[in-house]
Amino acid sequence: MRRFALLTALLATASASAQEEPMQLDGVGRISVQAGWRLTSNDTFYDSFYALPDYRGLENPARSSPGGPFLAGSFAYAASEFIELGIDLFATGEQLRLTGAPTLTNVTYGALVGVRFQTLLDFLTPEGVVPFIGIQSGPTLAYSLAEGVGRREVLTQAWVGSVGATFRFSSHWGLTAEYRLAFARGQSAFNTQAAFKDLASYNAGGNWFALGVTYLFSPEPDRPFSSPP
Repeated sequence: MRRFALLTALLATASASAQEEPMQLDGVGRISVQAGWRLTSNDTFYDSFYALPDYRGLENPARSSPGGPFLAGSFAYAASEFIELGIDLFATGEQLRLTGAPTLTNVTYGALVGVRFQTLLDFLTPEGVVPFIGIQSGPTLAYSLAEGVGRREVLTQAWVGSVGATFRFSSHWGLTAEYRLAFARGQSAFNTQAAFKDLASYNAGGNWFALGVTYLFSPEPDRPFSSPP
């Protein structure tokens, strides 16, 4: 009877230890879908536009943009406990208001490849919080449209720095909050006309704020080497 009790206690201890294995990031894949808002400074573009002969001397010219929507989908894999490799597909846009000229609508979209440095902190949520910083780059299309003026699209290279955190509420689901600072330039629709040949490019990047849902794939278990029969 004592042996049976001892065996039961050992099995219970082993089971508890297995359930309390530390959470990990190594080998974890994820898909994140995010939505948010873009805010962009375009002082250089506005200064250049209102310096043109036809617009010089305007009183209190418009120099603002309400921003615009931002959407992104991320596909990533943690190559180690602290490094994740990933690809982002994104699209964002905004409108630049102008005095004496049509509103300029700018859309930026493309793909980014990059690396993210992360760690797992066991607090706040049941499966912990993953803070991260990252850098990405990739081919980006900057599309510009102005009614009655025309349209212009250029291919450029965007560089993006990011910081954020994923709050893991279960082994597979989490909530991700992320801020991206993007660097990219585009040629406006006005640049298609001779009168605007000296007009400066606009900021196709800016500040991208996003919140989204993340699905996490469990790491595949190690498979011991076995020789064929």
